[in-house]
Amino acid sequence: MLSKRTKYGLKALTYIAKKEGEQPVRVGEIAESENIPQKFLESILLTLKKAGILGSKKGKHGGYYLRNEPSEIQMTDVMRVLEGPIAMVPCVSLNYYEKCDDCPDEHQCSVHKLMIEVRDSTLKVFRNTTLADLALN
Repeated sequence: MLSKRTKYGLKALTYIAKKEGEQPVRVGEIAESENIPQKFLESILLTLKKAGILGSKKGKHGGYYLRNEPSEIQMTDVMRVLEGPIAMVPCVSLNYYEKCDDCPDEHQCSVHKLMIEVRDSTLKVFRNTTLADLALN
């Protein structure tokens, strides 16, 4: 299930992408427009800034802005920053692999095989979707 943190992060990024070319976007403006608690949003935006997805500017006309074009921001990157591993179980994760304690042979495990299919399908969607795609709606 998608966490509120990730859902709000996606909504905020989409809002910023739609404002592209304008001044940096204030946190309060995003929070009000997207109905996101402002303190929670500040934490999310800071995480995205630390990951290099967003930049910020202080002062009277300050706020957050995208560091790259929306068409260059893949959902795989955003999801990993906000949600963590994309795979549902660690034994099929590409970036966070861990062997399952309860599985003596993952190559014979029916759950492992299914989760590889789920991971691959999910990755295909995320890799083929950019922030620009979300901002079109």
